[in-house]
Amino acid sequence: MAALNEVIHQPVRLRIMAALACLAPETQASFHYLKDMLDLTDGNLGAHLHRLEESGYIAITKTFVNKKPQTYIEATPAGRKAFSEHVAALEEILRVTQRENGSE
Repeated sequence: MAALNEVIHQPVRLRIMAALACLAPETQASFHYLKDMLDLTDGNLGAHLHRLEESGYIAITKTFVNKKPQTYIEATPAGRKAFSEHVAALEEILRVTQRENGSE
Protein backbone atom coordinates (compact mmCIF):
# COMPACT_ATOMS: atom_id res chain seq x y z
CA MET A 1 0.00 0.00 0.00
CA ALA A 2 1.23 3.49 -0.82
CA ALA A 3 2.31 5.58 2.15
CA LEU A 4 0.56 8.73 3.31
CA ASN A 5 2.72 11.85 3.47
CA GLU A 6 2.82 13.02 7.09
CA VAL A 7 3.56 16.64 6.15
CA ILE A 8 0.73 16.90 3.64
CA HIS A 9 -1.73 14.74 5.59
CA GLN A 10 -2.38 17.47 8.17
CA PRO A 11 -5.82 18.87 7.15
CA VAL A 12 -4.85 22.52 6.61
CA ARG A 13 -1.70 21.61 4.67
CA LEU A 14 -3.72 19.13 2.60
CA ARG A 15 -6.13 21.92 1.68
CA ILE A 16 -3.26 24.30 0.86
CA MET A 17 -1.60 21.75 -1.40
CA ALA A 18 -4.92 20.90 -3.07
CA ALA A 19 -5.51 24.58 -3.82
CA LEU A 20 -2.00 25.03 -5.24
CA ALA A 21 -1.98 21.74 -7.17
CA CYS A 22 -5.11 22.84 -9.04
CA LEU A 23 -3.17 25.76 -10.51
CA ALA A 24 -1.10 25.44 -13.65
CA PRO A 25 2.60 24.77 -13.00
CA GLU A 26 4.52 27.92 -12.08
CA THR A 27 1.27 29.75 -11.28
CA GLN A 28 1.22 31.49 -7.95
CA ALA A 29 -1.56 32.19 -5.46
CA SER A 30 -1.42 35.21 -3.20
CA PHE A 31 -1.24 34.82 0.56
CA HIS A 32 -4.53 36.71 0.88
CA TYR A 33 -6.25 34.47 -1.67
CA LEU A 34 -5.27 31.34 0.27
CA LYS A 35 -6.14 32.94 3.59
CA ASP A 36 -9.63 33.90 2.41
CA MET A 37 -10.30 30.70 0.49
CA LEU A 38 -9.30 28.47 3.41
CA ASP A 39 -10.70 30.79 6.11
CA LEU A 40 -7.45 30.91 8.09
CA THR A 41 -5.73 33.52 10.22
CA ASP A 42 -2.47 35.08 9.04
CA GLY A 43 -0.54 33.24 11.74
CA ASN A 44 -2.11 29.86 11.08
CA LEU A 45 -1.58 30.06 7.33
CA GLY A 46 1.96 31.38 7.80
CA ALA A 47 2.91 28.50 10.09
CA HIS A 48 1.61 25.88 7.67
CA LEU A 49 3.27 27.57 4.70
CA HIS A 50 6.55 27.58 6.61
CA ARG A 51 6.31 23.81 7.20
CA LEU A 52 5.51 23.15 3.53
CA GLU A 53 8.38 25.41 2.44
CA GLU A 54 10.79 23.60 4.78
CA SER A 55 9.77 20.34 3.13
CA GLY A 56 10.45 21.78 -0.33
CA TYR A 57 6.80 21.43 -1.37
CA ILE A 58 6.13 25.13 -1.99
CA ALA A 59 8.08 28.20 -3.02
CA ILE A 60 7.28 31.58 -1.48
CA THR A 61 8.01 34.83 -3.29
CA LYS A 62 7.84 38.17 -1.49
CA THR A 63 7.60 41.35 -3.51
CA PHE A 64 6.15 44.85 -3.41
CA VAL A 65 3.13 46.01 -5.41
CA ASN A 66 2.42 49.73 -5.22
CA LYS A 67 4.82 49.91 -2.25
CA LYS A 68 2.85 47.26 -0.35
CA PRO A 69 4.42 43.91 0.54
CA GLN A 70 2.85 40.94 -1.24
CA THR A 71 3.47 37.23 -0.75
CA TYR A 72 2.91 34.66 -3.47
CA ILE A 73 3.00 30.89 -3.13
CA GLU A 74 3.35 28.11 -5.68
CA ALA A 75 3.70 24.36 -5.50
CA THR A 76 7.15 23.12 -6.47
CA PRO A 77 7.59 20.09 -8.75
CA ALA A 78 8.51 18.08 -5.63
CA GLY A 79 5.37 19.36 -3.92
CA ARG A 80 3.17 18.41 -6.86
CA LYS A 81 4.70 14.94 -6.91
CA ALA A 82 4.29 14.49 -3.13
CA PHE A 83 0.68 15.67 -3.33
CA SER A 84 -0.11 13.30 -6.21
CA GLU A 85 1.44 10.40 -4.30
CA HIS A 86 -0.54 11.32 -1.18
CA VAL A 87 -3.79 11.45 -3.18
CA ALA A 88 -2.94 8.06 -4.70
CA ALA A 89 -2.44 6.63 -1.20
CA LEU A 90 -5.82 8.01 -0.09
CA GLU A 91 -7.49 6.57 -3.19
CA GLU A 92 -5.89 3.20 -2.49
CA ILE A 93 -7.24 3.24 1.06
CA LEU A 94 -10.71 3.94 -0.32
CA ARG A 95 -10.46 1.16 -2.91
CA VAL A 96 -9.32 -1.39 -0.32
CA THR A 97 -12.04 -0.32 2.11
CA GLN A 98 -14.74 -0.51 -0.57
CA ARG A 99 -13.50 -3.91 -1.70
CA GLU A 100 -13.49 -5.23 1.88
CA ASN A 101 -16.99 -3.90 2.43
CA GLY A 102 -18.28 -5.28 -0.86
CA SER A 103 -19.06 -1.78 -2.15
CA GLU A 104 -17.07 -2.05 -5.36
